[in-house]
Amino acid sequence: MIEMHDVWKTYPDGTHALRGVNIKVHKNEFVYVVGPSGAGKSTFMKLMYREEMPTKGQIFLDNFNLGRLKQRKIPYVRRNIGVIFQDYRLLQKLTVFENVAFAMEVIEAPKKLIKKRAMEVLELVNLQDKLSNYPTQLSGGEQQRVSIARAIVNNPSVIIADEPTGNLDPETSWGIMRILEEINFRGATIVMATHNKEIVNTLRKRVIAIEKGIIVRDELRGEYGYED
Repeated sequence: MIEMHDVWKTYPDGTHALRGVNIKVHKNEFVYVVGPSGAGKSTFMKLMYREEMPTKGQIFLDNFNLGRLKQRKIPYVRRNIGVIFQDYRLLQKLTVFENVAFAMEVIEAPKKLIKKRAMEVLELVNLQDKLSNYPTQLSGGEQQRVSIARAIVNNPSVIIADEPTGNLDPETSWGIMRILEEINFRGATIVMATHNKEIVNTLRKRVIAIEKGIIVRDELRGEYGYED
């Protein structure tokens, strides 16, 4: 599903964000990525959806070598990846329905399918009564649920979630986790970077810990392991 072989990422200023990372994430896994701020977690996540390129090493997603992927092929590979951001990144001039539908319009899905599928995922995240609202009319938790709906509307095989509960209160965070668990149950592989100790220690999944660009721990049903 996702494989990294001796992956290094060095930025122009000389910062080694990742150092010799080797990892394999299997189909339908739910993986937490943890570690101190500045450890390399965001770089690790960005490499998986080709936002960044490795300086050295190879990354495979569903047998596609992301480092050797031609520019014109990137949009096709990204159809199999849904990304959820901490800051939502919704289109402010579009309604809830339009934000989700836009993800399908980009891949030129038929209009009838767009309407049907967008409604399905908005019902899954319990926003069917907010279709005509704009992002500014929503709470943070509601905006994150729109972001999740947008990420899953094209039935991606992989969900990359970068701090999806980072800006939310505890009750709302648990609601988001219930949705992610349901998506995982339906067959998607989820890789989630998080600083939420309570969630990691309660919903025990595989834990990959990164420190100074190195994977220092990889445990099934692991714990958070940090005080922050």
